[in-house]
Amino acid sequence: MLNPNIGKLIGNYENRYRLVIDVAHTARDISQKQEETGEISIEKPVSVAIDKLANEIK
Repeated sequence: MLNPNIGKLIGNYENRYRLVIDVAHTARDISQKQEETGEISIEKPVSVAIDKLANEIK
């Protein structure tokens, strides 16, 4: 299912490739932090990254 925050994000990027790269980097950082702390998350890192980037734009 498409995350509603993607609509907010696409409007703030010149192209979708940059958006994908930013989401991937953020998701990787989130995943690494969860591994280091031993945190278990129900949400996938990509979903968390999209929400995080969308909230930073506000």
